[in-house]
Amino acid sequence: MKVILLGTAAGGGFPQWNCACAQCTSTAPPRTQDSVAFSADGRTWHLLNASPDIRAQILATPALRAGPGPRETPLRSILLTDAELDHTLGLLMLREAADLTVHAPAAALHALTDHFPARPIIGGYHDWTWLPTTETTLDGLRITSLPISDKQPKYARGSAHPGPWVVAYRIHDPSTGGILVYAPCLRTWPPGFDAFTEGATLVLLDGTFHSGTEFTHATENANPAAQHAMGHLPITTTLATITHRPGGTRWAYTHLNNTNPVVAPTSNEHALVLDAGAELPPDGTEFTL
Repeated sequence: MKVILLGTAAGGGFPQWNCACAQCTSTAPPRTQDSVAFSADGRTWHLLNASPDIRAQILATPALRAGPGPRETPLRSILLTDAELDHTLGLLMLREAADLTVHAPAAALHALTDHFPARPIIGGYHDWTWLPTTETTLDGLRITSLPISDKQPKYARGSAHPGPWVVAYRIHDPSTGGILVYAPCLRTWPPGFDAFTEGATLVLLDGTFHSGTEFTHATENANPAAQHAMGHLPITTTLATITHRPGGTRWAYTHLNNTNPVVAPTSNEHALVLDAGAELPPDGTEFTL
């Protein structure tokens, strides 16, 4: 299984256009908004989330470019972890695709129809297939999911849909034994997550914030609950958990917020993550599992 990190930043990317925090005015390398491509054979590809930067990400990735026919594309499907705008706006950028399948939690599909009408808009161009997330197989890769939380996106807040609203994905290649776990949104370390990541070759873990107070300090936001409400465990919490896990799993943080000091390769926080045995891969990083 081949895995390409198309983008590794949280919503807004890095640097963020409306921010003059110390991070966004530094010389740290830029990152686009989080999305991942994976493939069983390097010929047909699937996406994990569709970021607003998806057009540029595809054009920057030779394996995803159109061809050899004038309207052929190697993309086959998209697996959404949730219905947040930074994970779904890319669907509209892909509207020219004649045939794509979107897998998502049922609550996310509901939001994309009734609150943010992506499905009806795309339906005006092509008749895609929209499927609730279930255990499935894509090109021989076995896909399972784990409910993570019932955090609703702001535009769908107050929806009566029971959820779950957010899931993580586990993708297993039975031909090699390689296993990818993708969990860019962790409100807690949920029940069953230890078993879900057990034996994984690579876990892409929520790295939105480094500490529990950085958003407040960086933005001078007087409300310390603002960061907590975003629903992301800080690296300082999860790093202590994964460093005590046995086995050969590679842990890599993605979905890094613009306020997160680990985006600067010269920072102490960046060094501490690497010293603990975890990774902070940049956009464009490729793995073979």
